[in-house]
Amino acid sequence: MSPELITMMLADARLPSGGHTQSGGLEPAVNAGLTDVAAYAADRLRTVVRVDAGTAAVARHLALSGGRAVDVEPHWAARTPSQVLRAASRRQGRGYLRLAARLWPAVLDHLPPDSETARPVVLGVVGAVTGLSAAQVVRLVGYDDAQTVVAASTKLLPVDPADAAGWLLSLHPDIESVVAATAHLTAPADVPADGAPYVDQLAHQHSTERMRLFHA
Repeated sequence: MSPELITMMLADARLPSGGHTQSGGLEPAVNAGLTDVAAYAADRLRTVVRVDAGTAAVARHLALSGGRAVDVEPHWAARTPSQVLRAASRRQGRGYLRLAARLWPAVLDHLPPDSETARPVVLGVVGAVTGLSAAQVVRLVGYDDAQTVVAASTKLLPVDPADAAGWLLSLHPDIESVVAATAHLTAPADVPADGAPYVDQLAHQHSTERMRLFHA
């Protein structure tokens, strides 16, 4: 299977991994008054996405070099201070891992089966066992986050889907900046610590809402 097809599969929200339940924090942001979806997605690419992207790159490297991919997770957790967002990532990671274990069983050489492992760690290991480059893994993380936000906007706001597609296209330079900043990382301690405290705050508020369309 070609690396291009693998990355397209992993970025497809129709996979049974729970990605369709996420808005990338857009739902609580919209509830708080946000209207500029593209700017919000770009801000995520400059902050929290770099943490996930760096984690995925390091997990891939550890899996390929005989290390323990799970060793990067505590560093990811330390840079993801919101318990709500850590839990959401681990639920998604479990979905990805259950699927990957069927499609690419070699992932279980690196990760415990059916475990709640952070999503970027799972993606990094999948990238390692399927032959994806570090840049491809990181680009997947960046694209998936931007697409999650943009797709959610069509359900949360009166948005023309053609405009939403244009926003995603405009974010490609920001995604490539994530690749340049993180694809070369190999050590857990090198994972970026770029935070977005307001995103964390909104996530905590959203987790207590009784009426919500997206999980996070």
